Amino acid sequence: MTHRKFADRRLVIASHNAGKAREIAELLAPFGVEVISAAALNLPEPEETETTFVGNAELKSRAAAAASHLPALADDSGLVVHALDGAPGIYSARWAGPTKDFFVAMGRVQRELETRNATNRLAHFVAALSLCWPDGHCESFEGRVDGTLVWPPRGARGFGYDPMFVPDGSDITFGEMEPAAKHAISHRADAFRKLTAACFAR
Repeated sequence: MTHRKFADRRLVIASHNAGKAREIAELLAPFGVEVISAAALNLPEPEETETTFVGNAELKSRAAAAASHLPALADDSGLVVHALDGAPGIYSARWAGPTKDFFVAMGRVQRELETRNATNRLAHFVAALSLCWPDGHCESFEGRVDGTLVWPPRGARGFGYDPMFVPDGSDITFGEMEPAAKHAISHRADAFRKLTAACFAR
């Protein structure tokens, strides 16, 4: 399968999440791409109406590329908790409420596990990345990292559900981990490796 190569200098990060936009910009830094966020361009946030991570990522990147007339990269990611039948999944951000308070979201995960008397605390993060051009062509990739949930949350680094997620092979949460260490193993990094190998490798 032939992938379209990214040959432009500028790229819109189709996210209004500052933490996510910063993390994506850091991962793209080695490729010399000038990154601008959707928030900086005042682009509207499309409603996420798809039922999969890839579907929502494509929806967001397509909308940003069409509005900005620049290639756009969107991420749709979330926490999949095995004992909660995959919730919060694609609704991970929505569990944080209108104020995007992830301590509220983490508390809800914990309460739901307690309600079910769940001893299985296995979970995984999924990240779908979609790179779309203004002509509507998209390249999409999905990454994953498995781990275990802890309570109470630990660490002030990262964002989202990071403080309650201990990746397999580690004894600290993503919230306690140095950014470089997280970038080496995260779901977003896994998807990025696939994306850059297909579209950015010279």
